[in-house]
Amino acid sequence: MSTKPYKGFEPKWVKEAAPKDSYRSIFRWGDPDFVKYPKESLYKMMKETFKMTDDDFKSYCGDIGMGKVELNIPSKLDEKHIKALKEIFGDEFVSTADYDRLSVAYGQTAYDLMRMRQHRYDSLPDAVVYPDTAEQIEKCVAYCVENKIPLYVYGGGSSVTRGVEPIKGGISMDMRKRYNKVISFNEIDQTITVQAGMSGPDLEKTLQSAPELFGAKRQYTCGHFPQSFEYSSVGGWTVTRGAGQNSTYYGTIADIVLSQKYATPIGTIQTSHYSREATGPNLNQIMMGSEGTFGVLTEVTLRIFRWMPQNRKRFSYIFKTWDEAMKAAREMMQCECGYSSVFRLSDPEETNLMLKLYNVDETPLQPLLDKFGYKDMERCLFLGFTDGEKGYSRNVARNIAKIALRHGGMPLTGYVTRSWEKGRFSDPYLRDTLMDFGITTDTLECTVNWSNMEQVHADVRKICHALPNTVVTTHMSHCYPQGANLYFIFLTRMQDEDAFKAYHTTILDAIQRSGAAVSHHHGIGKMFAPWLEGYIGEKEYGVFRVLKDYFDPDYNMNPGGTIGLDLKPEEKKFLREYTDYLEQPKFD
Repeated sequence: MSTKPYKGFEPKWVKEAAPKDSYRSIFRWGDPDFVKYPKESLYKMMKETFKMTDDDFKSYCGDIGMGKVELNIPSKLDEKHIKALKEIFGDEFVSTADYDRLSVAYGQTAYDLMRMRQHRYDSLPDAVVYPDTAEQIEKCVAYCVENKIPLYVYGGGSSVTRGVEPIKGGISMDMRKRYNKVISFNEIDQTITVQAGMSGPDLEKTLQSAPELFGAKRQYTCGHFPQSFEYSSVGGWTVTRGAGQNSTYYGTIADIVLSQKYATPIGTIQTSHYSREATGPNLNQIMMGSEGTFGVLTEVTLRIFRWMPQNRKRFSYIFKTWDEAMKAAREMMQCECGYSSVFRLSDPEETNLMLKLYNVDETPLQPLLDKFGYKDMERCLFLGFTDGEKGYSRNVARNIAKIALRHGGMPLTGYVTRSWEKGRFSDPYLRDTLMDFGITTDTLECTVNWSNMEQVHADVRKICHALPNTVVTTHMSHCYPQGANLYFIFLTRMQDEDAFKAYHTTILDAIQRSGAAVSHHHGIGKMFAPWLEGYIGEKEYGVFRVLKDYFDPDYNMNPGGTIGLDLKPEEKKFLREYTDYLEQPKFD
């Protein structure tokens, strides 16, 4: 919990835990007992940016969700179906209770959170089931197909694309409670096979306890650490083609997954467990990214890596301009000297925010930066750390240092990187605190090549800033020799969910028209789906449609627009001429 006292006035932050049966326990991020609120410097910046005063932080904007969940929306599922489900899962593992149904209805995009805060329930499952075995899942899939009941899967609920939303009601399968066990561990092949509902922390605890649990010779890691690490699942990572913050070294989940097993309407599908084959199109890659539209992911085999945190080398540098920082980053990724684990470059606006978030502006570093010409709103913060064998880790850090210095980067202390590490999984808690006062934050990201990075960065930010009094930060991460991920975070004073959705749409339009990939690691879900065919191409997208028709011809699996498979033509957004994009949207 943040404890730094404010001078003079402290806002009315919600510091108590969310009651267990409350709306807030559902829509807030992560641990209901944990609270985080902004440092005073960040608070002052928000007041200035959003034209707010201390008075605006004396009372909440609307309902903050402390009341008990009471929906009064009856389940539409026939009693005979409830009975059949109880025969599959057991009486206590099938629920039609209000709280249980709402707890799996939405993800974590701002649009979801706004709707829940305003008690707008566009989508609810009619029942929630809690599987324990793959056999139960297979029986449930078969029953839903036979009776034409929509079936959705809820892993950790961290989706920011409306991927889990049960648009058509039906059944939601909650993996968190019971479907989270280790199936096998193989130290010789350096793999682990787990049920799809296993969480990130449970996976890492298991791997780092491998000597005690499995008699292994050493500790291991999966190397997959998304910001949602603490509350997301292995299955969710896999079906959305996720990427963790350490992906530059360990790879994205598409690199880490060795094999998968699915319960589909046509039966069980098991992909190969070999590291490479030349046996036609790669079924393993075809199934990844399907987001529950082909079937339910039941088991995942993951590559694992030796855990050697003692060899980690942290680094941070400040560059004078975004252009120079990008050139340095590209050289680091193309020098063929190895890759760091975390590799993150913040643009000037994000750098300004981060220095406030981590109290760097209150340290001797601040006047030092000014003295040497690293000007505010021009300078760019670059940070990260290396992993791996001792000599490798040290060598990567040395080469990063050489390249950074060559491009005018000033080395900073390890304080900045360590501060980022402390908040890497807890910063999302700030979102709930800010929303209590009508300040909304959300993210969008895309994939770019080095050759179009500068243009995409400028064009998308221009659209984001079309909404007045908005903070728009951007960082580059998840890097490759050919390009990287651009991650846009925006903060604005907005409470209306439909107005937010309209704003969100203009940014997605800008990303698509820029030529960037509309998602690097968040998946597509139902939110990004209208743009997918326009980005991929009509003929290319036809492959997805054929696969859907093969696996799930009756469209029972995650229906309602997931990855665009059952959208109407008029609901889709196709690529338009770049000149059209130059017309700026207007916001009041």
